[in-house]
Amino acid sequence: MKRQKVWFWMVVWFALVLVGGLLLAGCGSQARVGALQTESQSVELGDAKSVRVEIDMGAGDLQLTGGAEKLLEADFNYNVAALKPELGYTDGTLVVRQPDISGFPNLRDITDFRNEWDLRLNDQVPMDLSVDLGGGTSNLQLAGLSLTGLKVSLGAGEFTLDLSGDWAHDLDVSINTGAANTTLWLPRNVGVRVRVEPGPNIIDAAGLTKDGNFYTNAAYGVSKVTWQIDLQPGIGLIKLEVEEAAATP
Repeated sequence: MKRQKVWFWMVVWFALVLVGGLLLAGCGSQARVGALQTESQSVELGDAKSVRVEIDMGAGDLQLTGGAEKLLEADFNYNVAALKPELGYTDGTLVVRQPDISGFPNLRDITDFRNEWDLRLNDQVPMDLSVDLGGGTSNLQLAGLSLTGLKVSLGAGEFTLDLSGDWAHDLDVSINTGAANTTLWLPRNVGVRVRVEPGPNIIDAAGLTKDGNFYTNAAYGVSKVTWQIDLQPGIGLIKLEVEEAAATP
């Protein structure tokens, strides 16, 4: 176990260097750390009956929850001008992205840059959600959202995805992680089957039933609503947790 942890953090270090170096060398000018900028932005829902939300973040810390009265209510902190986020909402599609996501600003020599997003989404509108985080940490608290689709991709870092709570509709979910420690919280009263792609990872799935590459909770095959989750992890620890039952008053 100790050797696996050492190997994991070596891979994480290499991946972060890669993200902060070679891939970020696509821009000719050197980015510089400046004063910390704090911005708050929001997007109105308008008349849309359903939306698609795309979140693309190259490197940083992402906090994503529901609870917004508008379609999006967001706070951003960053200290590199080139990391100023871009927002766009057209024809029912909301895009929140780090600029030039395919070749970010050159951060090779920067060790103290900050890029923090706190995003709140509307709970009521049906939503097809896609999240792509290149490296860093993410905490995705999605309980309560009206999801019609969910696709999550994470590069290197620490990743928590909370899908606990009650859900009204069946859903297919795709999750792809790189060199990451991943914790996935699953609902108790909604049937869930997780297919984990075999690989150099450690699976901790206490409370779930294992059958080959599939893990199911106690509600699978019993509840009216079923979620199918396709998890393709890289190197790291994968924790599959079932939410605890509500305490009796």
